[in-house]
Amino acid sequence: MAALAKVSIATVSRTINASPAVSEKLSQRVWQAIEQLNYFPNTHARSLVSGRSRILGIIVENITNPFFPELISSFEEIAVANGYEILVSSTNSNAQQLTNCVRRMLERKVEGVAVLTFGGEEPVLDQLEIHNMPIVLCEFHLEDPKVSTILLDYSRGIHAAVAHLIALGHTRIGFLAGPHTLHSAVTRLNCFQQTMRESNLKLHKDWIIECDHTLKGGVAGFDKLMALKTRPTALICSNDMTAIGVLRAVYMAGLRVPEDLSVIGLDDIDFAEFTLPPLTTIRLSRAELARAAFDALRLQAEEAANPAIQREFLVSTSLVVRGSTAAPSALDSPEKLKRPSSD
Repeated sequence: MAALAKVSIATVSRTINASPAVSEKLSQRVWQAIEQLNYFPNTHARSLVSGRSRILGIIVENITNPFFPELISSFEEIAVANGYEILVSSTNSNAQQLTNCVRRMLERKVEGVAVLTFGGEEPVLDQLEIHNMPIVLCEFHLEDPKVSTILLDYSRGIHAAVAHLIALGHTRIGFLAGPHTLHSAVTRLNCFQQTMRESNLKLHKDWIIECDHTLKGGVAGFDKLMALKTRPTALICSNDMTAIGVLRAVYMAGLRVPEDLSVIGLDDIDFAEFTLPPLTTIRLSRAELARAAFDALRLQAEEAANPAIQREFLVSTSLVVRGSTAAPSALDSPEKLKRPSSD
């Protein structure tokens, strides 16, 4: 291989181990030779020689929510392009499972862990800190030089969503919140409430319903709204899975979106544009989130001695308007979501 690339064996070794001492021109020649020879480096041997595993861990909350596989895919693409492998774990919102996930990460000697569970990670943070493990968290600060935080600017997207509904003529807006055990869900709810106050719109306590960020949670939340005497003409949901559950529940009730109820989700998962109607939603870019998580861990792993390492990363949100929102057809009617008569 060294002969084919016309470089020394040491240069091949340094290239495979991503040494910054190798110029881009030489690196390209080595990788072209590797591809031509169909060579597969022994990663275990490399880790023994270098003392680095070049593995990054990523722990997510619920692998059945399409948001998280999309996030993992983006994280892996970035990591592999930079010479890292990834180890993936899902907690399924279970504290014991989260502990097991962390143990796997430590056993495999990962160089850092992105804990992207959006809440509930506190019980295992001490375990990671004890092992001096670089960590990146979402919306959770720790006073530790090995911990970075990704701040998610939900307010921008939620402000845009409420402004969009107001422009359509809605003033009666409800919110299906996520579990209050997740700090991200609490943050989203707080942003909604603050936006409603800033917009001089009345907050109806009965129109704010806690769900569980699942399809069934969206159905259950809508059913609770249907049991009320007065109901909103528009509904913002804490995530897309909840919103898609609402779309089904509205259809099963013999009603229509957006004619009888405007619905907005949050995340912009790939499924969102394929629902009927296509879902208006607040986009939280998985690619940007994955990039922020990777950059935070790489900085920790490769520049640990630098006290000026960036500790906070901001990921913003934006509104994507599709077909699930429209002007209210009966703005002032308290029976807006009344079930159709079977007569």
